[in-house]
Amino acid sequence: MADWTYTVSVRSLCEFTAKRGSLDRRFTPSATALEGQAMQLAVLARRSPGYEIELPLEAVHGHLRVRGRADGFEADVNRLEEIKTIRGPVELIPDNRRALHWAQLETYGALIAADRGLAELELALVYVDADTQHETVLRDKFTATALQAAFEARCAQFEAWAAQEAAHRGARDASLSALPFPLAELRPGQRLLAEAVYRVAANGRHLLAQAPTGIGKTLGTLYPLLRAMPGQRLDKIGYMTCKGTGRITALEALHALREAAPAKAASDDAPRGALRVLTLVAKEQACEHPTKACHGDACPLAHGFYDALPAARAEAVLAGWLDAPAQRRIALKHGVCPYYLGQELLRWADVVVGDVHHAFDPHGQLYGLAQAQGWKLALLVDEAHNLVDRARDMYSTSLSLDRVRSAVADAPKVLQPPLRRLARELATLARAQPADYQPLKAIPDDLAEALQRVNTALGEHVQNHPLEVGPLLEFYFDVLGLQRLLDRLDTHSLCDLQRSTAARQPSPLDAPVNLSLLEDDDDGTTDVLLSVRNIVPGFFLKERFEGLHSVTLFSATLGPADYPRNLLGLPEDTAWIDVPAPFPPEHLTVRVAPLSTRYEHRQASLNPLVDVIATQFAEAPGNYLAFFSSFDYLEQASQRLALRHPHVPQWSQARAMGDAARRGFLDRFVEDGHGVGFAVLGGAFAEGVDLPGTRLIGAFIATLGLPPVSPLQDQFRQRLDAMFGADHGYADLVPGMQKVVQAAGRVLRSVDDKGYVWLLDQRFRRPDVRALLPAWWQM
Repeated sequence: MADWTYTVSVRSLCEFTAKRGSLDRRFTPSATALEGQAMQLAVLARRSPGYEIELPLEAVHGHLRVRGRADGFEADVNRLEEIKTIRGPVELIPDNRRALHWAQLETYGALIAADRGLAELELALVYVDADTQHETVLRDKFTATALQAAFEARCAQFEAWAAQEAAHRGARDASLSALPFPLAELRPGQRLLAEAVYRVAANGRHLLAQAPTGIGKTLGTLYPLLRAMPGQRLDKIGYMTCKGTGRITALEALHALREAAPAKAASDDAPRGALRVLTLVAKEQACEHPTKACHGDACPLAHGFYDALPAARAEAVLAGWLDAPAQRRIALKHGVCPYYLGQELLRWADVVVGDVHHAFDPHGQLYGLAQAQGWKLALLVDEAHNLVDRARDMYSTSLSLDRVRSAVADAPKVLQPPLRRLARELATLARAQPADYQPLKAIPDDLAEALQRVNTALGEHVQNHPLEVGPLLEFYFDVLGLQRLLDRLDTHSLCDLQRSTAARQPSPLDAPVNLSLLEDDDDGTTDVLLSVRNIVPGFFLKERFEGLHSVTLFSATLGPADYPRNLLGLPEDTAWIDVPAPFPPEHLTVRVAPLSTRYEHRQASLNPLVDVIATQFAEAPGNYLAFFSSFDYLEQASQRLALRHPHVPQWSQARAMGDAARRGFLDRFVEDGHGVGFAVLGGAFAEGVDLPGTRLIGAFIATLGLPPVSPLQDQFRQRLDAMFGADHGYADLVPGMQKVVQAAGRVLRSVDDKGYVWLLDQRFRRPDVRALLPAWWQM
């Protein structure tokens, strides 16, 4: 460690050394990144012609190389500026955040003074309001000597931590370079997957990997990416999941990999398991005081957070294994918030396990911090067939008229006029539309203006009442999100109105509507939902994929390759691999029943359908799952089976099942058991369920998984046809077949399993449908 250099950004250096006092997460309206860029351009337009922007600056102090880009320098007046875009008055910026801004500006001042040989310098902290473009400028003059002294003190404060991090990085990389596979050997399909993951990581590309259940996808992706980490100089790996169960599997695999790592790869004192693994926990799960505001005056775990953070951080990185229980234990020991401790530890972890929203949501912490810190980040996305729908949800939102009426009732009098106007405009639009469902090219100008006024009024209210929490703040988040998506509305998303019923009569159980709070032409009896529904999330995700070193998306049901590539916005050179199944084809008997489960034929299908189930059960007694397109169809089939074949044991998924009820459903699938469990395709039991051996020997799938016919579904199909051409099946057939294959994948869980899949619809023999089923299925 005698000859080492640690590179740190100005921002990271100052955040580590200058943050003090309490955590303050009171909501204040903030500017977006795009607004920040626009405000910087607005400031630039007011400066002299010789004004320099985005100045790259760098200096070496001891073992530290400090880098950054200063916002602007005006040489004729010898002034360096740091520009921060805000909303509202400067007085609302907490003192410790303003101190951080000054620390950054002073550090840039030291760098430019040394670079240009300046004896003194004027520093200007410029706060620009995103709404008014008004500048508030805080100025001070410093000598180069004073700036350099402060810079050196900051570096000295950070250098011990940097030495520790450099040693950790060296030990980690040496350990991973010699990392053995934790099991006896890679399985054949697992080896193909691992080689593909390693290649794309080495080439800085992305990969779509369709790999069946049973090959060991978790280890088959984590192991090669960890081995690639030293050679590619990756800062972090993110293992992103679409389902909570995926995180458990990932942590089990990472624990095995840490245990397999060489204990003393870099030096004699290198700790065993040098790899730091962090689980990102949802705030709702980690918060110890959910009724308190995230502020030092309200929550004891926010008070003095940044003063207690160094000791908590030091203990955490020494521990290395930072799942949710470990984060909570360390946080409470040091009197800090477990959730925000986890957010801080994100900077120092090597592998991050969490939900896909951390990487792909507009406010995803992992991606946002990676871009701000310049990390070289590679991602693995498990069960990636769910990412299209998950990403659509991230970039969709809606607002109901009833929600606005409730906000009117909850709001103080000063906010009621703009809220009443918004309710009136929505009610007027609801009555004027010709049908209960209506797509919109854009919202009417009067409604757009009303929405903007509500956002402005609520923004001012929140600024003046920063400790306020509750329904009104949540409503503000909703209307602000709606406004932002409407501002970016294009062919990738659909704006529409859905009227529940025309002039509906309130139920006696409904809370009474206070008509005096509404406008004269809103009688409180008509509801409408205004929505922005994302259809092609690739419009938003394309930039994210471009900013990541490598992304591997894997699932048993990804194909065809063009579907995720087009809808998610992946680059054209994204690689594709379809890993062969590890099962001998004869282990799975696949049969098609000559039935029709179309909606108009369902009553006629019930008798022959349950007869197929009963006959198969008689020929091969055991545990089966039967999947249906809806609860109504499920209940009809269950009742008909009980009527015609009462000797066949059965149990059913209910419309609303809690954790205990779901466990009870699965507990019926015992070794060598006998019976049929009825479930909904695409529901809780259609994927992510592991019933190996004789716990499950077969599945009946009585649907193609197609979405119900509706005006909304027609709009989705028309929009996708316009963008990608007709007959692609993106709107219905492809996602439907993914659900079918996922459900069928419950049957064979290991190479020794044997079982049956019955496809209960004659359409499964159509060439276009057959092409979307696994090629190794013998039908």
